[in-house]
Amino acid sequence: MKIKINHVFITVVLGLLLLLSACGDDNTSNSSDAENGEINIVTTISQIGEPLSVIGGDKVVVTSLMGPSVDPHLYNPTQSDITKVDQADVVFYSGLNLEANMVDVFEAISDEKVVLAVGDSISEDDLLYDEEGAIDPHIWFDIDLWEQALTSAVDKLKEYSPEDAEFFENNKNQYFEKLADLKESAEKITTIPDEQRILVTAHDAFGYFGRKYDMDVIGLQGLSTEDEVGVSDINDTIAVIKDYNVPAIFVESSINQDTIQAVIEGAQSDGVDVALGGELFSDAMGEANTEKGTYIGMYEHNIETIYNALNK
Repeated sequence: MKIKINHVFITVVLGLLLLLSACGDDNTSNSSDAENGEINIVTTISQIGEPLSVIGGDKVVVTSLMGPSVDPHLYNPTQSDITKVDQADVVFYSGLNLEANMVDVFEAISDEKVVLAVGDSISEDDLLYDEEGAIDPHIWFDIDLWEQALTSAVDKLKEYSPEDAEFFENNKNQYFEKLADLKESAEKITTIPDEQRILVTAHDAFGYFGRKYDMDVIGLQGLSTEDEVGVSDINDTIAVIKDYNVPAIFVESSINQDTIQAVIEGAQSDGVDVALGGELFSDAMGEANTEKGTYIGMYEHNIETIYNALNK
């Protein structure tokens, strides 16, 4: 997989960063949140931001740059995003090349403010790689790994605000108790018959989920949505569906549905009846202030959707 970086775009972004930093030097505070004594946190994806808003409570204000249906693989920061990052006290991003077009931005500001790629906390032995050696960045689908990533973020917050360290640690432990319940409920996936435990989605975002729950995972695109889908990819997927009688395949909330629809139509023209199993959340969560807009709610939705579609 080759990551395409728009170097002209990055140059413009870095120029904006320098301009904003210069402007910020003339102000006693870069954000109204800081004046209220709250830690101003900016994250890229909501899978980081929403749990930290729970753990941080009234000690933090969290802004996630990438909302529902936003694809982090292709995302380019706006001038508004750069302003938010410039005003942040702490910046968290997933890393592992998920936000490929923003890495230069984070590296440019890392000497001036607290910046952390939470994925860097994961041991190389626990990471998945594709055939070309690229790291699979979708670590939030292994709850145990995501606990490690969130712990690294909380530890950074405790360093930033030692007087709130006990508060953050207690809230983290309470949140992780809820994650323990989530892990228990997710085990129902392993009760799907082995021959039906095949997860076909738009792109290869569910590798950690598949490893965790002993599922074969097929993504038409590779780890990044920049990867192209060819006719051979569609035909190979149809062949798997036919050989293993896969009852349903899934679209993703942040990915164009055309390729999955092409698989369904191709399978049907080949005499294979495969259903659309529903929509899964992969690179983005649901709408804010909804159950699916929480990490736990998003994960529960995926579990129920997969279980109901494949447990035939």
